[in-house]
Amino acid sequence: MQKKPLEGEISVSFRNPLPNYINGEWCASRTTEYLDVVNPATAEVLTQVPLSLASDVEAAAVAAAAAYPNWRRIPATERVQYLFKLKFLLEEHLDELSRIVTLECGKTFAESKAELQRAIENVEVACGIPMLMQGYNLENVARGIDEMMIRQPVGVTAIIAPFNFPGMIPFWFLPYAIACGNTTILKPSEKVPLTMQKVFELLEKTGLPKGVVNLVNGAKEVVDAILEHSTIRAISFVGSSPVAQYVYSKAAVFGKRVQCQGGAKNPIIVLPDADMEMTTRITADSAFGCAGQRCLAASVAVTVGEARHTFTEAIANAAKTRVVGYGLDEKVQMGPVITRQSQARIEQLIQQGANEGATVLVDGRSAKIPGYEQGNFVRPTILQNVNPRSELARTEIFGPVLGLMHLETIEDAIALVNSGQWGNMACLFTSSGAAARQFRYEAEAGNIGINIGVAAPMAFFPFSGWKDSFYGDLHGQGKDAVAFFTQTKVVVERWPKTWSRQF
Repeated sequence: MQKKPLEGEISVSFRNPLPNYINGEWCASRTTEYLDVVNPATAEVLTQVPLSLASDVEAAAVAAAAAYPNWRRIPATERVQYLFKLKFLLEEHLDELSRIVTLECGKTFAESKAELQRAIENVEVACGIPMLMQGYNLENVARGIDEMMIRQPVGVTAIIAPFNFPGMIPFWFLPYAIACGNTTILKPSEKVPLTMQKVFELLEKTGLPKGVVNLVNGAKEVVDAILEHSTIRAISFVGSSPVAQYVYSKAAVFGKRVQCQGGAKNPIIVLPDADMEMTTRITADSAFGCAGQRCLAASVAVTVGEARHTFTEAIANAAKTRVVGYGLDEKVQMGPVITRQSQARIEQLIQQGANEGATVLVDGRSAKIPGYEQGNFVRPTILQNVNPRSELARTEIFGPVLGLMHLETIEDAIALVNSGQWGNMACLFTSSGAAARQFRYEAEAGNIGINIGVAAPMAFFPFSGWKDSFYGDLHGQGKDAVAFFTQTKVVVERWPKTWSRQF
């Protein structure tokens, strides 16, 4: 029998099967196929999610299109009132939402809560839409002629979200989309659909007009229906790079505006003058936090010069002592990976690294947590002397695995960073301002950290990404999100001669 810590605090019930939310109503999908939603720490089936059909997407698109003309006419100052209500509802239900994230995703409760705080920050930024949507104007560009640029919504939008941040990532897009006057359709990951069920219950409580927000559960058939639907004008996606490429290319064929955040292989560089205690602690949190299942996880640590020996010993000790278990146990520092298939894939990649010549310094395979023997656990793993040209050095592991490399100069380290196909994040640990400036200027990545292990931008900055880590122009969050969810219109006006003579 599986143990369940904090049993009295997790009495959360879910509909079975889960419904979709279309045109302001909870409704059953038209499908006959369902997937189990499984707690990755206990293997307990929490509920079932429908693999919805293209006809379900059609119903959501019709509802969103019907709601759009009236919604876009509501003044921005009134639209954001719904977001103010949502912010307070999210804060009121923060603990419940955090438990749901932990139940379906496996994170620690603290990690889940931090994720949802980031979601709330995006709601707060989107509440500034009356200013963020402002265009600009110039009077008298010629005699009697004025010119201005205004921003208008694009129409019906869609969000395709990943499994690793079920509470945060949809909020890189959703509050901005609706604040700008668009309507939207959200497809959560079929692995973790429960968090958005609760969020949509809260959205319903805000009193949003029917059809402004819609939820369609499902897998590839739903994704393809979204990509192909003529009514849907803009698509936001976060996931692996192969799927990001697929979504980007197929949506572009159908003339849609697209932003696709892909995968990563994030390096951190450790110089000899770094504060080793801080560097070790931050690197361990980056590599092993959220079980390594985040696009900003440190996956390669490159020591430079004399940093090699002190850092290697310290990070190995940090990996060995990290407490792994069920995320609702407050003593636990790292939970499971999302599925049994992910666990097997990660362990196979560790073996591949060993086969390619790396030393398995700390081996997290075959982890068994007392009371949770059926969970998908991989303990923190350290691979030493990873060959920069090996397959493992180029593969996104998406698990709690850190590869160690060594180089002699910061120039060599920056060259290594820039030689990779990915460009999501790169970090440097140093006490040298000159080295920091050189790194942030030369490193080819969209998010740069200096003595930071997870360079996650605040909500008022874009979540950047370069190379194969991003497909598109405009990123999620902040002003980029506003630009993505609006289209500019330039107006040139000439007034009658009788009026213009006065000026």
